[in-house]
Amino acid sequence: MTFSAQDVVPISEARARLTELSDEVVAGAEKLLTKNGAAYVAIVDAQKLDYYHALEAEHANLVLLSEAEIGLREVLAGQRVSNADLLKALS
Repeated sequence: MTFSAQDVVPISEARARLTELSDEVVAGAEKLLTKNGAAYVAIVDAQKLDYYHALEAEHANLVLLSEAEIGLREVLAGQRVSNADLLKALS
């Protein structure tokens, strides 16, 4: 997402405008707070944050499923490592 100039707020200003900024975020905006002129933290709607966390968990699940599929294909193709070789590689 791109931020407009009004969505970038110094922390010093945000302290005084927290309620106003929060209302804007709930209405759909995202605010980027800066510290010493550099991006520092963002204010996002709590429901969006929950959604972002759900997406992150879903992505992790997809990565695990992909790795499991690769492993299963290797086993079915006869490409496997003996327990002794695995333990040796891990030590």
